[in-house]
Amino acid sequence: MIELGVNIDHVATLRQARRTWEPDPVWAGVEAHLGGADGITIHLREDRRHINDDDVRRLRELTQVKLNLEMAATDEMVDIACRTKPEMAMLVPEGRHEVTTEGGLDIVAQEARLKDVIARLADAGIVTSVFIDAEIEQIEAAERIGARVCEIHTGPYAHAFHAAGRDTESPAVLAEFAKVRDAGEAVRRLGMRFNAGHALNYYNVGPIARLHGIRELHIGHAIVSRAVFVGLRQAVAEMKRLMREAAQAA
Repeated sequence: MIELGVNIDHVATLRQARRTWEPDPVWAGVEAHLGGADGITIHLREDRRHINDDDVRRLRELTQVKLNLEMAATDEMVDIACRTKPEMAMLVPEGRHEVTTEGGLDIVAQEARLKDVIARLADAGIVTSVFIDAEIEQIEAAERIGARVCEIHTGPYAHAFHAAGRDTESPAVLAEFAKVRDAGEAVRRLGMRFNAGHALNYYNVGPIARLHGIRELHIGHAIVSRAVFVGLRQAVAEMKRLMREAAQAA
């Protein structure tokens, strides 16, 4: 059954806008859980622009669902992950100039380094994931370094979907969708878990959720945006329902 991991970074971003103590990301994690989230995703960035170290500690102690820690492959972040022991650690590229993660991790260019990071995380009992573009060379490299999960970057699909006026039959949308589908098949063929995420929302999630063998979607901005109007618990429940209906229809 397809699962939903809710990224609550944007709740922390709202808190940091006033440098205060609210809204509390831990409260957001609880509300997401009550809405049906199967996991909570947070990205601890080098510059601590939203989620901070105390958030990670409290979420690890207080949440009752799977915790997925997005992180750069740095010694600092590996040490934090090994101490905190989230259920999953996902390696992502990171740049201070970016608003959010743009583009997948280039595993091919740094296989030796990433293989060592994956081994350290695995030795700590942490499931290891990589956020990568829908490219076969990156998927094959992920298998070589020992990643157990590949999260396929759905940003190009989502942007094509928006540019085409939400036309699921647009050639550009179909082309990007096919890349995600083919990447997922390659991931599963190589014995890894197929997850996906980035820029998914209530309008474009259906086709991705219908893909064969997909295990988990990570969605944040769309859910937190809707939560402004309906509350986080309901926003999560609506997304979960759309995902489950799409998966069952497949």
